[in-house]
Amino acid sequence: MSPAPLQPSAPSARLLSLDALRGFDMCWILGLATLTEQVLMRAFPSSPIVTTIATQFDHVDWAGFHFFDLIFPLFLFLAGVSLAIAVPRRMARDGRIATIRHLLTRAAILVALGIIYSGGIKNGWDQIRWLGVLQRIGIASAAAGLLSLGFRARGLIATTATLLIGYFLLLRFVPVPGIGTGNDAEGMNLTNHLDSIWLPGRKYDGDHDPEGILSTLPAIATALLGILAGKWITGSASPLRKAAALIVAGLLLLALGWAWHPFFPVIKKLWTSSFVLVAAGWSAILLALFYTLVDVLGWRRGLSPFLWVGANPIALYLCSGFGFFRIISERLLFQTDSSYSWLPTAMTFALMLATAQWLHRRQIFLKV
Repeated sequence: MSPAPLQPSAPSARLLSLDALRGFDMCWILGLATLTEQVLMRAFPSSPIVTTIATQFDHVDWAGFHFFDLIFPLFLFLAGVSLAIAVPRRMARDGRIATIRHLLTRAAILVALGIIYSGGIKNGWDQIRWLGVLQRIGIASAAAGLLSLGFRARGLIATTATLLIGYFLLLRFVPVPGIGTGNDAEGMNLTNHLDSIWLPGRKYDGDHDPEGILSTLPAIATALLGILAGKWITGSASPLRKAAALIVAGLLLLALGWAWHPFFPVIKKLWTSSFVLVAAGWSAILLALFYTLVDVLGWRRGLSPFLWVGANPIALYLCSGFGFFRIISERLLFQTDSSYSWLPTAMTFALMLATAQWLHRRQIFLKV
């Protein structure tokens, strides 16, 4: 696949790099991380370097940052980049009211899909998981999109800073009954405490949820940082300046995030403000890299699978989560020897890629 190069500076132009990076991001959660870990550990079982690399394909237990902790915030960041392109276009075509209606409707659909993905009501109303990954994407991106209708870049920067600093101040100075203030330990912080009181239904971690109520605020900041990156990358600056500024901004965000870490640790399950900055820093750097390779240099070699997956990420995520690819893989494969324990994972991942390619070739884009 080698589509004609697009003009990256045009606000209405489609950023193929956005699809490629989104596909790169989704591939890891759709099986590539597990497959890579299995193959590496099988090929180099005693290598300390491989063992260290393998740890990057799992989340940290609490504080810290692994590669796998980037997957979710990177997707939300890219949702913000998409909004920077889509919202002005829809505003020009349909007007403000229709744009607001679209953002709210999309959020409602993603929340509903997230509830269904987490089991729906099959185990009773008290077992519904009201907040989760898709719900967070829907709520945070809708809130960021609505804010982008009312604020220019400076206003969005100020709003992002307010959300991050405000979240920090809440967790530092609002006391948790029986515990006090400033405790970041699991189950002993304000975010988890509010979930235990106000979040109904089933929570992912017992009485609290990593996609809970209060941590939605800094998640909105993640989407806002994506909107700011999208506004910059679709602006009038030269491609080289766009990429360079994204890298500099990414490095600055990384430095700020880790500088904040001793005072407000990088914790994905709390979506702490320092975590937002670290994740956004890596996201900006990756966006600059993919933008330069795909949209500026026109390099497509080896990136086609990412473009396929990036064109239908939510649909493929749902199919994978419901086990469709795994079930078909189990039907196609017989019992495999332990030497080929990686084969079912490889087959499942290959089926996902084949589905993504089939949809892409027929220009079927199942978007919300």
